[in-house]
Parts: sequence; structure tokens; C-alpha cells
Amino acid sequence: MCRRCWKGWGSRMVTDIQFAPLVPVALLVGVGLVMLVAVLAALWRGLPGWWLRVLAGAVLLVALANPALRQEQRQPLSDIVFVVVDQSSSQKIADRPAQIARAVQALKQRLGKMDNVEIRTVPVGDAPVGSDAGTLAMTALRRAMSEVPRGRIAGVIMVTDGQVHDIALAPDMPAPVNVLLTGRKSDWDRRLVVTNAPAFAILGEPVTLRLKVQDQGAVPPGVPAETRLDISIDGGRVQSFRVRVGEQLELPLRLSHGGQNVVQLSVPGAKGELTERNNAAVVAINGVRDRLRVLLVSGEPHAGERTWRNLLKSDSSVDLVHFTILRPPGKQDGVPVNELSLIAFPTRELFLDKIDQFDLIIFDRYRLRGILPPLYLQNVVRYVQDGGAVLVAAGPAFAGVESIYRSPLARILPGRPTARVYEKGFVPRLSALGRRHPVTQGLAEFAPRPVARDGTPGWGRWFRMIDIERRSGQVVMTGPDDKPLLILDRVGKGRVALLASDQSWLWSRGFEGGGPQLELLRRLAHWMMKEPELEEESLRAEAVGRAVTVVRRSMSDAPHELQITAPDGSQQAAPMRKVGPGRYEYRFSGNADGLYRIRDQAPGLDTRKTVIALGPAAPREFEDPISTPTRLAPWVRATRGGILRLSDGMPSIRLVRNGRVAAGRGWIGITPRGAHLTTNVRLMPLVTPLWFLLAASILILLAWRREGK
Repeated sequence: MCRRCWKGWGSRMVTDIQFAPLVPVALLVGVGLVMLVAVLAALWRGLPGWWLRVLAGAVLLVALANPALRQEQRQPLSDIVFVVVDQSSSQKIADRPAQIARAVQALKQRLGKMDNVEIRTVPVGDAPVGSDAGTLAMTALRRAMSEVPRGRIAGVIMVTDGQVHDIALAPDMPAPVNVLLTGRKSDWDRRLVVTNAPAFAILGEPVTLRLKVQDQGAVPPGVPAETRLDISIDGGRVQSFRVRVGEQLELPLRLSHGGQNVVQLSVPGAKGELTERNNAAVVAINGVRDRLRVLLVSGEPHAGERTWRNLLKSDSSVDLVHFTILRPPGKQDGVPVNELSLIAFPTRELFLDKIDQFDLIIFDRYRLRGILPPLYLQNVVRYVQDGGAVLVAAGPAFAGVESIYRSPLARILPGRPTARVYEKGFVPRLSALGRRHPVTQGLAEFAPRPVARDGTPGWGRWFRMIDIERRSGQVVMTGPDDKPLLILDRVGKGRVALLASDQSWLWSRGFEGGGPQLELLRRLAHWMMKEPELEEESLRAEAVGRAVTVVRRSMSDAPHELQITAPDGSQQAAPMRKVGPGRYEYRFSGNADGLYRIRDQAPGLDTRKTVIALGPAAPREFEDPISTPTRLAPWVRATRGGILRLSDGMPSIRLVRNGRVAAGRGWIGITPRGAHLTTNVRLMPLVTPLWFLLAASILILLAWRREGK
């Protein structure tokens, strides 16, 4: 379609001429060329009617072009200006909220006074909780632009600090973009950056964190080049060090327990810095044991010895050293030593030189027979007090003169034998404390049969127990006459367990249905290894997404109330709900990223603390809170817009033509688009083809007549 347009004077009616050729354009051009050749030939021959031939050809061409008068009824549409307001967390520091409020109000007033201008405000908040994606201004702008035609967009004005984290999604703009920058050129900030942190670490082995204290922005003179670095693990005791700002630091750590270890690092706020939200970092390191080294000393061969060995060897994470004392050194029975054992019992090496390499020592039916002198047993006492663990599975000898209670081990054993031995069938039971203690809590669920109506557990009987009197510790299982069967105790930094029977192997053999020997001994070993989930007095928190579950284990029935401190410093008190013996829970949803500090102090108990991090301790919004034009500059420059600081004053707004520079000193511009909506179209032919044909015929006849004279 070929057209030639002209506009009428009306504001709503637009009139123009439109051509709709009756033949293909190529044919129309061919006809025109033929007519041109004919006219040139007439001129060359000097025919006097050549000009009539030109008029006749022009009339024919116009007739074939089919001109028509087009009238459009148009409704003008307003020009749309997007005002993108960055309301993310980094815009809430210093005086930026006041700057934003003044700028938005001024923009609405000045744009509102312009004719045919519509304001669309696009608020940009923080990214969804948990994503830590930062300021998604481009995503919000794209969403707003998708709702309007591009032909109506007259410009974009952004009120932001320039810290936009999805600049790669910046849309192709049909109009200029101008940025009003919050903040000030003199802003500066200090932050703590963890450059490398492992997710896992082996207990007892050193692990290195790499971090840096960094200043950014216009750091004023006189700011100290050194600062204090505070470090705590699981909310425990804080250790402080002096470090230099800007230097790469290597922090060696040793994890003290398995499971999650939350390492909190922080530096104090400096005078004049923008925010302290990025002065802290949280690193969660999962502590794992390399191998569990166990020394099993069997005092004599018996039916349960192989059960102990098979149980410990079945766990691939256990390194077991097992010795069975077949006879005392002074016994003379004529049997060659090489027929009794493969190697001699290396008592000095194990109990003096390498004892600290073991995580657990088990004395299984051990008796005093001159194998281990008092010096070696005294070293075992020292080993426990320094953090080691000893499990004694007592046999009949524990009640006699060869009892290990009559050795230096008596200082750490929680029970004293009375010289009485029960030789009758009984069903081991959980004590009142045992039903709350994590080692034995819920143990009945692993029994082959449900608990009887009289409360008897659904596992098989044992047939021997040594009568002991509790000296210390907690009785978690009982036997005949409610006598202590299993006592757990803490000695110094270590732990001791006393099992007053040597017949737990009956459970593993399936006697009378058997019992949960594997589960009991697994929990017992993990409790002695100080695994956090088996601590009888513990407070821990777990998060699945934003849902946080706080679990409090306690041997006390006192009511427990938590004090939860959110990342922004706000506090709330929350009573815990009892969900089982010795177990309390509280659930809440963490609505902000950062470190939550949780504290519990029940009456008569020590204060328990824990921490949990949801997302980063310093969100992406605070990685670099300094306002900067750097990220947005290439995109703004491509639209011929500009970036101005609000601290230099609010700029005026001008109308500029499309393609012109839209920013200058103290002003920004928008481009009028002149968009409209066509409501009615009227098309009228200028002349009917018959009249065009008649006119052409008359002109040809006149030319023929003139040339025929």
C-alpha cells in the first residue's frame, strides 16, 4: 500500500489520502515507464501535443493507483512515566528513607502538573525471604512494562542507591531512564567477609577459616587500621583477637562435638559507618568423626564376648582393638602360650602410651588378676577425667575380691558392689529418669512386643545381675527389687557407664524374643562420645526452610520458656510444649534472614543457649551498602538518560524529543510519545474509475487532434 498523508487541524479527527493500487505495484511502475518512453518519443519527434499525452498518462496512473480519502477518529492516550522506588533493606539505613520520601513526593507533584502524563509507581522491596537475591529492580520494572504498550512509555525514573542485583535483566527501553541516587558521596562502611569456609570437618583435626575485615567507600582519615574480632561457637564463650583491616586472615579451629557447629564471627561497629548488619558472619560446619577407636578388654571368655565383638565390628566407622585375657600370668597349667594367644597383651603400650588415642574403653567382665597394675588403672582414671569414656559391663567377679572396684577405678565408678549377685530371671525396666534420659527414652519402641498392661517392657529376660549401690550418676535402668542396672555418670570432662550385668547378649540371641541391645549400646556409645542429640540437658534448633523447631531435653519437669532474639534485635518470650518425657518443643517461622539467638533458663537449671542462622547473617543487601552509579551507568547511558544524586538537590523535569539527551545539570527529561487509540475509520474514494477513464480519453483525443492539424 502506497500512501501520502496530511493531518487535519482537528484534535480528534485526522484526515489523509491513501492509495490502494488496482494492479500490482510492479505493473503500475511498468505502465508508468512505458508512458514516459512515449512522452520522450513525442518530444524527440517534436509533436505539439506531447503535454496532453503527459496529462493523459498521469490521469491513467492516478486511476490505477486508486486514491481514497481516509478519516480517523483518534482518542489521545497519556504518556506513562514509571517511578521505580527502591525500598529494599539497604535503603533503610542512615537518612535514605527521608531522601526517598522527599524525592517521591516531588516527582509526583512535578509530573502531575504536566499535561497528558500518567505516573506508575513501581515499589521494589527485598527478595523473597530465604532467596538472598538482593534488589530485583529490573524484574519489577519488566513486570510493570509488560502491562502497557511500549509506545506509551515516556520514561523511567529510579530512586535507588544503585545496588541493583539483577542488572543483567535490564529491559530494552524505548524512552530515557534517569536515576536519582540516594546516599552521599561521603558514605563509608566496614564489613566482615568470610572468603572460604568448609562445610564439613573431622572432629579433633584443625580446620581453617579464611576471612577479611574490609572497609569500603569514602573512609575518613583517623579510622583505626585495627579492630577487634570476636569468635564464639554455638553461642558459647566469646574469644577476642586484634586484627588488621584489609588483611586476609586464617583462623584455625577444632570442633569439639559432632553435628552442626555454628561459628559466629563479629567485629564491633566503627563510628560513622553506614550499618553494622554486615559486621557479623555465621558459618555452620558439620562435625564428623573420622573413626571411633574402641578398646575392648574381656576379662575372660564367656557367652557374651562374641556378641560385643560382632556388635562393634559391624559398624564400619569403628576401629576395634579387642583383647581377651585367657589366663593370669602366674597360672601354670602346662599349656604353651602360643596356643592361647597370637600376641602378648601390650599393656604398657595401650594403657600408658596410646590410651588417649581411644574414644572408648570397655571393660567386659574384667577382674583384677595382676594383668593391669594399679599404675595403669590410675592412668585410666586420668584418661576419663581429661575427657575419655569408660564402659564397665560387670560380671560375677565385680562382686568379689577381684572386683575392679577394689582398684583406682573406684574413684570414677558410679556404683559400689554389695557382694550380692542376683541369679534369677528378671525383665530390665526403665527408671523414672530412664524414661526421660535420651539414652533410654523410647527404648520400648524397639522391643519385639508391646509393653504389657502392668508396665512390663516387651523384651526378654536376663538371669544375672550384680547388686550395687549408687554412689553418683543417674540410674536409667533397674533390675530385681528396683536395684540399679545401668548407671550413667560424668567424671571431670569424661563419662562413665556401669552396666551391672553380663547378660545383655541374651537380647542379641533372640531369647524370649530378644531386645534392643544394638540400639541401647549404640545410644550408650554416642552419649559417651558426647554427641549433641543424646545430651540429657541440651537446647538445639533445627530449620527446614523458614520453619524452626527448638528442642529442649531436660531431666527436670520444671516449665521451660524460651527467649528468642531475632536478627533485628527484637525479643520474644515463648513457653515450650512438653511432647514427651524429658522433651520440650517450640516451633516458629523465621521471617528474616540472619542469626537467631535462643536462650532457655528453667528454674534450678543452668542457662542453655543455642543459635541458628536462616540465610546469611549479613544478607546480600548489606554486602555493599555504599550508593554507587556504577552498576546502572551502562544501561542509563544507552537510553541517553542520566544519574544524579539527591544529596545535590531535587532536579527539575523537562520534555525532550525522542533521541535527544534527557539529562543535564539539575534536570532530567521525559519523551512525549503522542500515543493514541483509533476509535473510527472512514474511507471515501476521491473519484470513480469511470471519470478517470473519461478524462484520459478526452486528453488523448485532444492530443491527436492537435497533432493532426
